[in-house]
Amino acid sequence: MRCSYCATDIPKGTGTMYVHRTGTLNYFCSNRCYRNSILLHKKINKKLLESRK
Repeated sequence: MRCSYCATDIPKGTGTMYVHRTGTLNYFCSNRCYRNSILLHKKINKKLLESRK
């Protein structure tokens, strides 16, 4: 299994699996990859929506 953010191999039994509402899966090797991929992306989208109003 590979990390969805940095593409490093994830050893079996470690890492985090994130399931989107659409059913797609993302695997992350560390909390850093999870934060950069999911949480920061949501903040950027929220700022874009606020600036368009």
